Order: sequence, then C-alpha cells, then structure tokens
Amino acid sequence: MECIILAGGFGTRLRSVVSDVPKPMAPIGGRPFLELLMDYLIGFNYDHIVLSTGYMHEKISDHFGESYKGVALSYAVEHEPLGTGGGMRNALQYCTEDDITILNGDTLFRIDYDDLLRFYTSHPTRLAVVLRQVDDTSRYGSVTTDCSDRIARFAEKEASHGFGTINGGIYRLHRSLLEEQPAGKPFSFEKDIMQGKYREEPFFAYTSGAYFIDIGVPEDYLRLQREV
Repeated sequence: MECIILAGGFGTRLRSVVSDVPKPMAPIGGRPFLELLMDYLIGFNYDHIVLSTGYMHEKISDHFGESYKGVALSYAVEHEPLGTGGGMRNALQYCTEDDITILNGDTLFRIDYDDLLRFYTSHPTRLAVVLRQVDDTSRYGSVTTDCSDRIARFAEKEASHGFGTINGGIYRLHRSLLEEQPAGKPFSFEKDIMQGKYREEPFFAYTSGAYFIDIGVPEDYLRLQREV
C-alpha cells in the first residue's frame, strides 16, 4: 500500500496568503495541509508515502522527518522542475509495488480508497483516474467517459464550462505507464500520458461525489480554513 503525493509545486497563485512555506505545507487550522492528506490515507492502511518535493523541499522534510504517525516517509526531491509526470517518474525509485496510488498535494478529495482499488483491479487498465462532478468545469477542464467508464474525451479549460466531471487529481496506476518515459526528463502526466495515450489503450474513470477542495487559489484556501 504505497502512495506518492505530488508536493513540489511553486504555489504561485497562493502566495498572496501563503508565502513562507510550499503550498502543501499551507497551515489549515494550525496544521500543515499535508497532515490532513496523510491522516486520511492512513485511515485506508497506506503504510509507505513518497513525497515528491521540489520548491522549499526542506520545509517538508524538516517537519515530518522519516515517518508520520508510524508510516514510513520517503522524499523524492526535484532539483530542477520535472512537471507532474517527471515528478511521478522520479518518485518511482522509492516504490517497490507495481500498482501505486498517486495524488496531488494541494487537493483534499475524501474518496473511498478501498473502493478505488476494487474499481482498478476489476478493469483491464493501467490507469484509473478519479473524477469529480462540479457545477463549473472552466477552472479545470473536463473529462468525458463512455457507458463502460472508459475515458472518451478531454476538454481544455478554454473549451469547458458548466456542469461536468473534472480530473480530481487522484490516480491508481501500474508503474510501467511511467517507466516508458525517460528518467530525469520533464513531462506532463496530464498531456503526455493521459491525453496522449487514452485513444490507444483503455484508461478508466472512477467518479466520486466525495468532499473535494483544491487549495491552489486563495478563496478556496480560506474556505477550507472555515470548513475545517
């Protein structure tokens, strides 16, 4: 039960309210946001978490050290930005399992991870993407599926609006999907893997209506403070 958390972003849009720590360490009710994420994962028996870090990475490793609440932590540090895909690929060196859960370090999405694993193993795929229904997809872009839950279409932010399903930033995948890319080279998981390969091999979508919030913009960061 291994998990990679992507925690290396610059958090540019959040700097007006959080500037002294990386975005995943933004304080929520007096605690780093990463603690909320890891507490939730621990509830589903994840026992090894790899933190893919970059910007201000020392702030994360100095705070957590080698473990958190008995769960082993590893740090995959990007010394140069590698993009979402490159960060995932870099973190694989600390993983021993073939199938891995990966999630964004700035999004709290309280899905049933046990159900996600059952969904993944019951479909002939190397990738399951967790989707979330929202009232307005224009901030994220949208993802469309067919009647078998296979991903059928991606729409960019500029071409997307109104009610629909968005990429919720959680993935269950087979490591070979990332190992096909060269190590140490930047690439985008969203564009180069998901959008680049979904026509040639089946990628499936697990849709959840669970609590979802992305703290990447100040208004949602402040909203989570109130809701927590």
